[in-house]
Amino acid sequence: MRLVSLLPSATEIVYALGLGDHLVGVTFECDEPPAARAEKTVVVGGRDTKDLTPGEIDAYVRDQFAAGADLYTLHAGALAGLAPDLILTQDLCRVCALPSDHVEDALAHLGCRADVLSLDPHSLDDVLATIVTVGARAGVPARAADLVTGLRSRLAAVAQRVAARPRPRVLVVEWVDPPFTAGHWVPDLVTAAGGEAVAARPGRRSVAVDWADLAEARPDMVVVSPCGYHLEGAAEQAALVAPRFPAAQVWAIDADGLVVRPGPRLIDGVEALAAVLHPDLVPPPPPGTVRRVA
Repeated sequence: MRLVSLLPSATEIVYALGLGDHLVGVTFECDEPPAARAEKTVVVGGRDTKDLTPGEIDAYVRDQFAAGADLYTLHAGALAGLAPDLILTQDLCRVCALPSDHVEDALAHLGCRADVLSLDPHSLDDVLATIVTVGARAGVPARAADLVTGLRSRLAAVAQRVAARPRPRVLVVEWVDPPFTAGHWVPDLVTAAGGEAVAARPGRRSVAVDWADLAEARPDMVVVSPCGYHLEGAAEQAALVAPRFPAAQVWAIDADGLVVRPGPRLIDGVEALAAVLHPDLVPPPPPGTVRRVA
């Protein structure tokens, strides 16, 4: 089966299922594993925002949406040339990837008969279920079941370690200008790590809020996890956030690696958060995953 992934989390799922050799197309944002973007055909492009501030990125996104424009460009000719059997995409967030109807319209125009599977998890359980779904559609259901069993075992191990401990109040900031609080599966990560997610929207879309509203949540810990950033970028933004929460610990986390992409590495995120919340019970996280800023 020839697979195309139109979002980074799907690429990670494909590789975790041992199907990397079947993956023929990816997006310009698929950076894990590094071989994905280096060795596969890039079928989705977009603007390079690395030199923009979070406020400038937010303004760009809003302007694009107001104009009815897309944030991503589907290289339809390249996609057709790959002759995929299964394309993995999503409808959860227009900021994160092309919606499935855009892909289906392009396939119809090209006369391509590929199957399109939209992955739209809203909770941590949903994320694990998408792994099972991808495995079934890609013909490796037993591998998917084994992978999810292993991930659930790791979650259970964390839950057992932190079960009897008080739960610190944890505020996760998914964007800083304007501030967005945690939505969808992110509050589940905090709960699984032994914390209490405050000012959060579990299972629902993250939305812009006021800093004053976040301060009123009285967090014991603030975790800055800006979508689209790894640890260094998150740490830079966390340093700007820290003065707003003088009574709380402020941490930065590798957002793209551990928090915002709905794939297998979310369990790494739970373990990293648990190590921060309960350092005497949980082994320290690997270098380059989290950093205390204040």
